[in-house]
Amino acid sequence: MKVQVIVGSTRPGRVSHKVAEWTAREAKSLQNTEVEIVDLADYPLPLLDEPISPQYNPERKPNAEAQKWLDKLTEADAYVLVTPEYNRSTSGVLKNALDYIDFQIAKKPVALVAHGSTGGAAAVSHLRGIIPGLKAISTPTPVYVTGRAGELIDESGELVDEEIRSNPYGPQTALKTTLEELKWYSDALSIAR
Repeated sequence: MKVQVIVGSTRPGRVSHKVAEWTAREAKSLQNTEVEIVDLADYPLPLLDEPISPQYNPERKPNAEAQKWLDKLTEADAYVLVTPEYNRSTSGVLKNALDYIDFQIAKKPVALVAHGSTGGAAAVSHLRGIIPGLKAISTPTPVYVTGRAGELIDESGELVDEEIRSNPYGPQTALKTTLEELKWYSDALSIAR
């Protein structure tokens, strides 16, 4: 499985990159899995300005930045969206990036890892409505990192609190479960595709 862990925030002072590093570290422990972090900061997409929804435009000509983003997505078999929660939703930059997609992630699984004061629950809820519109499959178990993710995870992606790391009901266990599901769905869907 080739999995892309997508950093869903570009704002200064963000912590989503730490959560993405943590996610990628754990994903690397899965058998037969290649992991790549894809940072939306490397894809400065303008606000979607195409005249027709991408899925319905047979004459589509994406701008250069959008084409770079779409080409990157086609390289993967599965995705993890790492999202902050901003104003009870996902970030605008992540939503905009998803709006550019036509069929690059169709029939592929997407896992959700969120962080924020409520663990990113509202962001996950909104993404659960968006992902089917992209013809992709949202895996069953999301990860919610509650509290201050920037203090819980260091720059290398390590959970710094041993008590949190070893809690059988904590985020490390949830992440492991989520990634195992992602692998299962990726393997099953790749055969079906």
